[in-house]
Amino acid sequence: MPLPPIVHFLRFSVTFNLFGFTLLLSIMKELVHYTQCPVCGAENGKEVLKAKDYTVSGEFFAIWECVACTARYTQDAPAADAIGPYYKSENYISHTNSSKGLVNRLYQWVRKRTLKQKRKMLQRLTGLAAGSVLDLGSGTGAFAAEMKTAGWQITGLEPDAGARKVAQDSFGIELKDTSSFYTLADRQFDAITMWHVLEHVHDLQGYMAKLKTLLKDNGRLLIAVPNYTSGDAAIYKEFWAAYDVPRHLYHFSPEAMKTLVEKHGMRVLAHKPMWYDSFYVSLLSSKYQSGATMLISAFFNGLRSNVGAAGQVKKCSSVIYVIGH
Repeated sequence: MPLPPIVHFLRFSVTFNLFGFTLLLSIMKELVHYTQCPVCGAENGKEVLKAKDYTVSGEFFAIWECVACTARYTQDAPAADAIGPYYKSENYISHTNSSKGLVNRLYQWVRKRTLKQKRKMLQRLTGLAAGSVLDLGSGTGAFAAEMKTAGWQITGLEPDAGARKVAQDSFGIELKDTSSFYTLADRQFDAITMWHVLEHVHDLQGYMAKLKTLLKDNGRLLIAVPNYTSGDAAIYKEFWAAYDVPRHLYHFSPEAMKTLVEKHGMRVLAHKPMWYDSFYVSLLSSKYQSGATMLISAFFNGLRSNVGAAGQVKKCSSVIYVIGH
């Protein structure tokens, strides 16, 4: 049986001078250290790069790669009970719905265009005009609202209380806390969606096992995650914004996702592209790399990534995995 990751405590101290007095600040932080790959359980992982948290803390985190399944994962990331402060930023748009700044305005514009596309894709994949859908990690509720308007019975789960309030205020959508996930009744959903959510989940194997039981026999599970084998990831390397450490605990390749899905007795039925993500991620990455958003070069790098993925969706900046029993 695979060993669980080691949860340990790291103590570090910061010393600084304040009005002639030396103040020692000690901080205890609960971290997750993987002794085995969190995707496949292999023990032959190795560090491949260090990435910086540009959103909140400015800290650096090591990213390891499993030699067996090619999954990457953030080593020594904060544990579930300790990671909350790393989401506390008005720049974290999925929780705030902010329109401040060029990148956030572009995000809002793209989201409006893609909501209907996602709904139509879900209807096409399930063969249903309306049904029951579980949206995990609903953020501020935009997709849940789109599905509800189309007549779907929607269950939306979101861990952040602030985001749930925005969903209520902005869309009239009542989202539930994610803590209710494991109590949901089995085989009740025609579709389950996780739009850039799985990479945040500490209990990766537990979630996948539960997702399988929640899905109806002919249901479809849609998991969208960044793809570190994409062209834009190769361009920006450690500055690639979709690493988003430490909030992103895992960094998937198509091979790693296939391994994870099959481990739980399911199948990847199709791969769908998220063409806009290469541009959004490139804009953020250019800022991380240069200190300022390089609009023109970021656009061409996003375009270059998409051209490289033409005809091979598995090279897209983000991939939607369509999964079934």
